[in-house]
Amino acid sequence: MLHSFRNNNKGFTLVEILVVVIIVAILAAIAVPIYLRYVERARAAEPQSALSSIRTAYRIYRQTYGSTDGYDMEQALQDARLGRATMRNWTFEVVGNPPTQYIATSTAEFPGGEGHQVIYDEITAQYSGYGVDVYTIDDDEDF
Repeated sequence: MLHSFRNNNKGFTLVEILVVVIIVAILAAIAVPIYLRYVERARAAEPQSALSSIRTAYRIYRQTYGSTDGYDMEQALQDARLGRATMRNWTFEVVGNPPTQYIATSTAEFPGGEGHQVIYDEITAQYSGYGVDVYTIDDDEDF
């Protein structure tokens, strides 16, 4: 009777459990950075869309009046008709007259943190900054 009890051992060995834990850790190490990059890119879509609307407002004003003299960000934001959440999460500025850069900077209300910038450059016709460039790393982190 004692002999059959010994042969009926069921369960996992310590080595099997360690192998599973190591595999899960490797998968997590691969998946987490990919997920964080995905979240960052999704969050950057909001200011990109807002900057596009602001650019359109400036473009329409320039086509209508011949220049952007006297057209400020407050008027552009009214003409762009951005949503409340966007206005709460981001501040906007324009560099140059006519504009050469449009910049969105995240506020403290932004879920991804304060101080992130998304920039549209008229010369290169490209976005850069948060969520656009290679994965953003905070300057405070030590590696």
